Amino acid sequence: MPAIAASAAATSDAVYQQRTPSRDGIGKFYLDREIAEVMGHLGAGWLERPSRDREEQPQKLLAALDLKPTDAVADIGAGTGYFSFRISPLVPQGKVFAVDIQPEMLEMLTAIQQAKQAFNVEPVLGSATNPNLADASIDLALMVDAYHEFDYPREMMQAIVRALKPNGRVVLVEYRGENPLVLIKGLHKMTQRQVRKEMAAVGLTWLETKHVLPQQHILIFGRERT
Repeated sequence: MPAIAASAAATSDAVYQQRTPSRDGIGKFYLDREIAEVMGHLGAGWLERPSRDREEQPQKLLAALDLKPTDAVADIGAGTGYFSFRISPLVPQGKVFAVDIQPEMLEMLTAIQQAKQAFNVEPVLGSATNPNLADASIDLALMVDAYHEFDYPREMMQAIVRALKPNGRVVLVEYRGENPLVLIKGLHKMTQRQVRKEMAAVGLTWLETKHVLPQQHILIFGRERT
């Protein structure tokens, strides 16, 4: 094994631990949290379910993002573009990078983009460790119910941080892990404490948490000042 590859493997081994997987997890642990199984492209219908607007109230999330018309936004784990296409008209002089690691999802997203003529939405094929965004290119990175499924959360978040502009923000929307009444599988929920711990590990500072959604919290982070 080349020296660089061996070094990377050693670093990964130090960051992650492998244990017996639970029912909905992959058996890979990061900062004491088991990573959840990925919802594949065959579950795309769930992303576009008619009840989602009522259940999740996306307009409240969009308002909470405080977007400017010129913002460049990365929708990480965009899926079919449910949020990408809702953000698009809010940044008419900006851009939406719709990032997903599944080509099948991006094929569906591209078909919707063409039908909607959303020309400021750009599909981007990422990898498990990199969203494939240019350094200092985005004002906001948004992850809605996606981060808990990242196979390599440390590496992916480090790449996202590099893509942020100096005053850029990271926003995670996750089902509230503190609340047993939120009827989502346990590994597909996250507590504020866990999210803040994992973001701090990549140099992000917690700015605020907004509680405007019925079942999810909105956690907002910025880059640490040096």
